[in-house]
Amino acid sequence: MDETVEDFRREAVMGALSSGLSRTRVAADLGIGKSTLAKWIVDYRPGEPASGQQADLARANERLRQFLRVSARGYRAWASRPVYQRASALI
Repeated sequence: MDETVEDFRREAVMGALSSGLSRTRVAADLGIGKSTLAKWIVDYRPGEPASGQQADLARANERLRQFLRVSARGYRAWASRPVYQRASALI
């Protein structure tokens, strides 16, 4: 990819993260879509200490979900039940 395009994307992300403006506003000012800017932010966001921990948690959750063979939708349905109904489902 062209280096000027990469520079533009990086500058757009830095501007979106540091300007204090909404991402919708920043995207409109730059003439790009909000979803495009959001993807660039995910791709170019500087590494944060928590991001590694979050990735580890996401992997652990995925392994647990596969072990239990529970879909995300099924888990959310179970989690939305009152606590007394959840406990009886485990017995």
